[in-house]
Amino acid sequence: MEPQPTTSTGPGDATPQSRDPRSGSAGSLSSSASTSAAPQRSPSVSSINRSAHRQSFAENLRNIPPSPRQRHPSLTQAAVQDLLNNPPVANRHLHSKFANREWRDITVGELVSPADVRWAEMDTTVEEATMLLLKSRPTVVLIRENAQSSAAVSTFDFKDLNAYLLVVVGLAKPEEDQIEASNNVAEKAQKGESITLREIQPLCRKEALVTLPSLSNLAQAMEVLGSGVHRLLVTNEAEEAVGIMSQLRLVEFFWNEGVNFASIDQLYPLSLKDLSIGTKDTISVSCDAPLSEALTKMNEEGLTSIAVVDNGHNVVGNISTRDVRHLTNSSSAHLLSDSCIHFISVILNERGVENGKDAFPVFYVNPYSTLAHTVAKLVATRSHRMWIVESASPSSTAPPTPLAGPGSFPGSQSTGSAAAAPSSPQPPSAVPASTMLGSRMSGTLTGVVSLTDILNCFAKSTGLHPTDPGAQRARRRKSSSSSMRASIDSMRAGSVDLRR
Repeated sequence: MEPQPTTSTGPGDATPQSRDPRSGSAGSLSSSASTSAAPQRSPSVSSINRSAHRQSFAENLRNIPPSPRQRHPSLTQAAVQDLLNNPPVANRHLHSKFANREWRDITVGELVSPADVRWAEMDTTVEEATMLLLKSRPTVVLIRENAQSSAAVSTFDFKDLNAYLLVVVGLAKPEEDQIEASNNVAEKAQKGESITLREIQPLCRKEALVTLPSLSNLAQAMEVLGSGVHRLLVTNEAEEAVGIMSQLRLVEFFWNEGVNFASIDQLYPLSLKDLSIGTKDTISVSCDAPLSEALTKMNEEGLTSIAVVDNGHNVVGNISTRDVRHLTNSSSAHLLSDSCIHFISVILNERGVENGKDAFPVFYVNPYSTLAHTVAKLVATRSHRMWIVESASPSSTAPPTPLAGPGSFPGSQSTGSAAAAPSSPQPPSAVPASTMLGSRMSGTLTGVVSLTDILNCFAKSTGLHPTDPGAQRARRRKSSSSSMRASIDSMRAGSVDLRR
């Protein structure tokens, strides 16, 4: 199972002279010069004295502000691109307990929390499990046989919710041995009857649940996660779950604490091209295609997100399985037949309502982006992957249109209002791709870089020996019923325990 991204990067608030290869503010494009709230400025003594004097009409005429036509652009296009590739310094969240320590000696248990573990039973309804999932971080719910059990036999995440919704609305393409379960779920959904997690297990793609003792060191976790496993269940000596180590959490740890670890820190200034990170194997969907096509592709390919492109194959957005939370109300069913670009506009609208600000998350980098810039975007948007683009190509989706209004990055904090399924505002019409902020600043989709690629790079550069993540990706994308059934049976029989 993959860690779920949210569907929420851009230049910071510094000038080109203050460049640094790292940035945590790389999460959105903003028409202003800063992605954070403007600092409160206190008036100087001279300005206070002036405010006490009421200006006469003549004085006002003598102090006419300059005409807007006389303004000059503050940054050239080259300077803007330079800022995008090398954003300014961000605030770090260094923890004193990791200072002057070798990262290999840090245990997995130090990075996880029992509060991350949320349980559901096999007979828990999908609706109840979804409510738990919306509150979870990492975005996964552990499933046990009953309330008396302490052993996890499966998981429930947004990929599973997507597979379930496709069956309910009749868009799923079940394998031969899934037809009975699929028909049963669809029939009960039409009658308005409750459906349990047990009933949808045959419909969900599952990876073996991998466990790791809390006293294991980070080198073991990095080697496994860098091989393509997306999360680890951390257990104590009594084999009770005490936390979940996800790829994102480990990458975030090395982003915040990397300054303490020279072997990792030295990689951040290098470009993706220099490090040979990423793959050209990408899957995308047209911005004019119905949303159902994007959800179906993600389900069939075992993906957590998919690039949305225009007619010129320029990246105009991103849709992830986490976005299916916007479809959990019956009033949102019409969105499945609407275009992908329309759905993206709905997501942006709802994010603005939730956070009180407009935001346009940017999910792309280019081959010359530094590793620091790429990791900063992944951490800021809490995403599993970034799309790699080349310089933008002309798009015939729609004529040139002024870009959208100011945007700002909402930060890497999880949305607190996710406890309930969000409502779905309905824009009056589909939004042309060319009107989306960033559609004319991205570029042609040429590749993708994921958390797996970055952890694999970390592992190899520090002398570890992770397996080829391509093999894990291939297994995840297999659609044969035999492979899916074997995976489900292996989980029910027990989890994989990594003890070295």
